[in-house]
Amino acid sequence: MEGERRAARARSAGLPAGGAGGDSPGGAAPLPGSSGSSALLPAEVLDLDEDEDDLEVFSKDASLMDMNSFSPMMPTSPLSMINQVKFEDEPDLKDLFITVDEPESHVTTIETFITYRIITKTSRGEFDSSEFEVRRRYQDFLWLKEKLEEAHPTLIIPPLPEKFIVKGMVERFNDDFIETRRKALHKFLNRIADHPTLTFNEDFKVFLTAQAWELSSHKKQGPGLLTRMGQTVRSVALSMRGVKSRPEEFMEMNNFIEIFSQKINLIDKISQRIYKEEREYFDELKEYGPIHILWSASEEDLVDTLKGVASCVDKCCKATEKRMSGLSEALLPVVHEYVLYSEMLMGVMKRRDQIQAELDSKIEALTSKKADADLLTEEIGKLEDKVECANNALKADWERWRQNMQNDIKSAFTDMAEENICYYEQCLATWESFLTSQTDLHLEEASEDKF
Repeated sequence: MEGERRAARARSAGLPAGGAGGDSPGGAAPLPGSSGSSALLPAEVLDLDEDEDDLEVFSKDASLMDMNSFSPMMPTSPLSMINQVKFEDEPDLKDLFITVDEPESHVTTIETFITYRIITKTSRGEFDSSEFEVRRRYQDFLWLKEKLEEAHPTLIIPPLPEKFIVKGMVERFNDDFIETRRKALHKFLNRIADHPTLTFNEDFKVFLTAQAWELSSHKKQGPGLLTRMGQTVRSVALSMRGVKSRPEEFMEMNNFIEIFSQKINLIDKISQRIYKEEREYFDELKEYGPIHILWSASEEDLVDTLKGVASCVDKCCKATEKRMSGLSEALLPVVHEYVLYSEMLMGVMKRRDQIQAELDSKIEALTSKKADADLLTEEIGKLEDKVECANNALKADWERWRQNMQNDIKSAFTDMAEENICYYEQCLATWESFLTSQTDLHLEEASEDKF
């Protein structure tokens, strides 16, 4: 009887008769045509919609009471199957959310630096908790980037913002610079989190979860500065030879990178110049309205007209400021990020060439019989596997990067076009309204003169 009651409760909740987990001894097998946890809960029970923000059920503050009210046997752990469930029509359900916020200045006798709070929320089983909060400085981000490049030399690692601001637009450590960097660091981490391979890197996990002293201890396990310098000198020499044996598909890839780098750098320079000119125009426009107000005080017959002009200028000034904000937040960061990506891509190609060059040098040594043949044959076999893996990783990541790049660039320029259309429509409507009011006023005055 007790077994029948358990089975009835399980059926009412849409679960296998064996219990909430379905994997416990005596539990029923998953339904035919389904796999893993996707067969455990029907979509209507979870009441999920298309907005991924609503899937963030793993926060420490989330009670999960609504989701568990239908079954007293349902576990409430953040790592329970509610958070792990994936439906066949939602294969890319996001399970890692990262936020970079709350920059904080630190002043010591040696240096001044900024740290950023990083909050990570996840439902992945390899994490010890569902939520982590740590503080990191720029050097920590730089360490992570280097570790990712070391572990995945031919994957396209997202770029970090420069250590110091370029083009002198803002001073270091002022509010604008800190906010710009915060957004860039936020994007950096989330691009890694969304990458199918990088997101599972162990150093990335350590970066998100370890406290400051733990991270410092982990850093000391890496190669020393002299070792890295020696590797760099050797890799440069090898890469110069590797270009000669670069396959045709990678030659085409390299040609694309060179052309892309030229074009995106030019667009970046033009965009920066446009923004600078817009800033100068905005600063002058702000002074234009108050001048008309002062003028109206000495022109009794033109008071309304001059104040109307001042009002129009003020509205156009606000519209200009809004357009500048859109330019600085939507277009400039995207363009400059891909400037940094172009530099990153050149580094990826060099690292691929280094691996290829190492293989070529071993084959050359075997051909000329400069070393033990058996040992070289074994090394060549390992290097051939390494080259094949590196090439396949780069080719797969290349297609993914190109698709993301096209989407990002298209979206940025489309948003800019819409902003411009909206801006000019607002300004045009403002001045047309002013002209209409002046025409009506002139007609009223002419009518009064007739009488």
